[in-house]
Amino acid sequence: MHFYNIIECNAPLVETLLSEKVTQMMEWASKRSVIRMNGDKFRRFVKAPPRNYSVVIMFTALQPQRQCGVCRQADEEFQVLANSWRYSSAFTNKVFFASVDFDEGSDVFQMLNMNSAPTFLHFPSKGKPRRSDTYELQVRGFAAEQLARWVADRTDVQIRVIRPPNYAGPLLLGFLLAMIGGLAYLRRHNLEFLFNKNVWAFSALCFVLIMTSGQMWNHIRGPPYAHKNPSTGQVSYIHGSSQAQFVAETHIVLLFNSAVTMGIVLLCEAATSDIDIGKRKIMCVAGIGLVMLFFSWLLSIFRAKYHGYPYSFLMS
Repeated sequence: MHFYNIIECNAPLVETLLSEKVTQMMEWASKRSVIRMNGDKFRRFVKAPPRNYSVVIMFTALQPQRQCGVCRQADEEFQVLANSWRYSSAFTNKVFFASVDFDEGSDVFQMLNMNSAPTFLHFPSKGKPRRSDTYELQVRGFAAEQLARWVADRTDVQIRVIRPPNYAGPLLLGFLLAMIGGLAYLRRHNLEFLFNKNVWAFSALCFVLIMTSGQMWNHIRGPPYAHKNPSTGQVSYIHGSSQAQFVAETHIVLLFNSAVTMGIVLLCEAATSDIDIGKRKIMCVAGIGLVMLFFSWLLSIFRAKYHGYPYSFLMS
């Protein structure tokens, strides 16, 4: 009986403390969609009980001296997600979004044994974070839509991502259409170039190379351009997993595929052209060199991502 009396006596204190914490979090969220936390705020409002709300935290390093370009890109997407939740009609005190910068909360990084940024963690309202409460950034990317799906999976809170209007795309498309229209008007008396097979072949090749390099995957997943190891400072442009990629990786693959394609074109021209035999030999040697060298590099990238792949060519 004495034990239950202690609980009953402490219950009002717990409710008061919880109410104060929720009120404070709501006040901060009304000013900033992403609450900035240091070590003291993290320990008081995230780690210490009582707490009946979830907190999604981005651990980052945004100071210029950290040179973390990925952190800035991820922060922009995180802000989009937090704003979409804060200004939605479904907004409640069930979930809050916060950030901890390394230079303002290095003790938090040490407490969580964290040595990389950016990192997204979900701290549930009850219990300790599980493995699934750590967002798989390298696999899923940091696009706000992907983060929203993860938050919905962890908290059952559905967030409809609303991005601020971006007029760059429509303006660029309008400018491109205006240029094409102007060119067609200036050459309205001579439109034979529209029936030039080389123009259409080049356009088709460009489209195929862009699509096969992974640009659409980048658009959907929003991966980082590259990854910089905060401990060693080493920058990785090729992702080590077959389930993910960096933007820089797609550019490299696009360049290598283009070089292989150029080699094939040179070989075809050397075999069918009527130019001087000496020039045809040069084209043939250059084509073989391009195909062998860049195909070997493509295969080495494939081996780096698909561990255990047994075949290589020229280089491992």
